[in-house]
Amino acid sequence: MGKTMKAGKPESSGLAIGLNKGFIVTRREMPQKPSHMKGRNSKRNMLVKEVIREVVGYAPYERRMLELIKIGSASTFKRSLKLAKRRLGTHKRGKKKRDEMSEAVSAMRRKG
Repeated sequence: MGKTMKAGKPESSGLAIGLNKGFIVTRREMPQKPSHMKGRNSKRNMLVKEVIREVVGYAPYERRMLELIKIGSASTFKRSLKLAKRRLGTHKRGKKKRDEMSEAVSAMRRKG
């Protein structure tokens, strides 16, 4: 999950108006929140996901995406994104799923 770090606020000017308005205070260094760790992959989680993928296999829409990506033309690549987007709800999730599936196809080709 692509969380980006937000740049800190600029120093206050001490004035009541303007872009950097506000009282001048010394900033404290706060510890990182546990909620910022959500979504990180640990070795254990990756292993569990890999085992589940091996045992369960792919969902029907994922198999269809694999077939579209295997064809290899630009239009089918785009079509696989449209399919993923439709099933998963957002463009970002669709792109991530398409990348995952294209990685699976390349792994299959490397394997044999």
